[in-house]
Amino acid sequence: MKLQARLAREWKFFQGLRRTLKWVKPIAPDSATLICDDLEKAVDEHGDRPAITFEGRTITYREVDQIANRYAHWAKGQGITRGETVALFMPNRMEYLPIWYGLTKVGIATALINNNLAGAALAHCLNISGALHCIVDAETSPVFEAARGQLARHMNQWTLGPVSGDRRDLTTALKSCSQLRPDRLTARGDIRAKDTALFIYTSGTTGLPKAARINHMRAQLYMRGFAGATGALKSDRIYQVLPLYHATGGLCAMGAGLLTGGSIVLRRKFSTTHFWSDVAAENCTMFVYIGELCRYLVNAPEDAQERSHKLRMAFGNGLRGDVWTELQARFHIPEVLEFYGATEGNVSMFNFDGKVGAIGRIPKYLRKRVNARIVQFDLETEEPIRGPNGLCIECGAGQVGECIGKIDTSDARTNFTGYADKAATEKKILHDVFEPGDAWFRTGDLMRRDEDGYIYFVDRIGDTFRWKGENVATSEVAEQLAQLPGVLEANVYGVAVPGQDGRAGMAALTVDDDFDIKALHTQVEANMPAYAQPIFIRLQRQIETTGTFKYRKVDLVEEGFDPGRTKDPIYFKNPVRKAYVKLTKASHAKLLAGEFKL
Repeated sequence: MKLQARLAREWKFFQGLRRTLKWVKPIAPDSATLICDDLEKAVDEHGDRPAITFEGRTITYREVDQIANRYAHWAKGQGITRGETVALFMPNRMEYLPIWYGLTKVGIATALINNNLAGAALAHCLNISGALHCIVDAETSPVFEAARGQLARHMNQWTLGPVSGDRRDLTTALKSCSQLRPDRLTARGDIRAKDTALFIYTSGTTGLPKAARINHMRAQLYMRGFAGATGALKSDRIYQVLPLYHATGGLCAMGAGLLTGGSIVLRRKFSTTHFWSDVAAENCTMFVYIGELCRYLVNAPEDAQERSHKLRMAFGNGLRGDVWTELQARFHIPEVLEFYGATEGNVSMFNFDGKVGAIGRIPKYLRKRVNARIVQFDLETEEPIRGPNGLCIECGAGQVGECIGKIDTSDARTNFTGYADKAATEKKILHDVFEPGDAWFRTGDLMRRDEDGYIYFVDRIGDTFRWKGENVATSEVAEQLAQLPGVLEANVYGVAVPGQDGRAGMAALTVDDDFDIKALHTQVEANMPAYAQPIFIRLQRQIETTGTFKYRKVDLVEEGFDPGRTKDPIYFKNPVRKAYVKLTKASHAKLLAGEFKL
């Protein structure tokens, strides 16, 4: 029976790999075929089929192309030349993909700006884009205006919607633009697949975002790869609530839907309340997720329509094992396709056979054809460990280390195109790894593999910390805490305590009415090793996340366990009373003075 199950799993893995490789063919850096050519091919094949549904309106593939063509002609009319960049600062809306699609037709790159940003962070992203023009709508225009004084150069603001002052009316300007395709040769000139198509920004969980340079090859790989990996058909309808400024929602999901003749059901943002009624009403067959989105769904009250759907698959990344199991069982979702890949990185993996908790698999028989390796890592120096010969040491099964990807500039699948900032690019490259002169991309992620080649995400470098001489993985502690009664979300990080080596564990929790701080202490004592037990607990009404649902930790780490810096109640694990006790200014002072033995 075990052998039969193993063979079935191998077959499923093989089928998924074959589907993906059928779509992901090598792309020559000097190829004149760009991402817009992939989309134009889909338009020509599926012109009258529905492409995107948004807020009660549906447009066909042909209409997507016509909108895109207007933007291409608009850019040419404004004298924006190929190789330049236009910033796009808008929430999800019907025109989002057609805008950058159209600009690629005339060789112009688009900087996809997080529409949740404001002030200094927004100005930073606009400045490093190098753009002289920014497209906004009625929602983001006032935010842009507020940040204008911090811009390094003058930027023309083009508004889809009501305009005033020096804001330019994009809606009116587009009316005079042709909806026919611009001439390919004269519009693009010498733009090639290695040239920049998009700038997609890192989430900024630990600081200001970096602009990842996405060339046409990488955009093609994202979109083609997910068309293959998901086994998407023209009968599929993909429910897409993730932000379009990010790769998972803006490229992976859109590629699965729009390169295959399928449809995208696009929403402005995620709503737990409307999720299942929407999925059922729109006859969706797939949805794309970020792990925390799924946690929100399983933590939500029962919905009358949560099983009245036609879903065949959920695909995405960051899904914890406990949520994964409940997601499939409760909502009757036949298949989950978890993947791993950094926006700017050259390492990607798929968990084709649905092994719960794994982010992908590299079986022994494919190892030489895959560029990813896991190397031993020193948490103190935050650098890979090197042997007597000066080279890195690969991890064995069960060992935790940093995942790295060998850089091959001749292959789009394994090249690292870097960031707009050259210094930031160089920091991500590891040299002389397994032989002198080689170069590898540092993912910044700690992982481990098992004997069967399944890869498991452990933590982000910088999140894992040492306490009592042991390594503490914040993601693993958070997963255990989130399973305890009354705990809805757990964000775990390490904080410095004067007089103590390493960092003490601290957990910011959101909880419901079932939560009991006494019961939490009992569960933590019973189920977690001493070094991993959080010393501090902070109760928050809401955990701050990025637009892609990643937890922000930088402010929490800075505030530490000082009750004077927050109105949130903070508890500490009192070793005398053997309980979590509310931290006051007086007890905080005693902690700083070393009067408590932690």
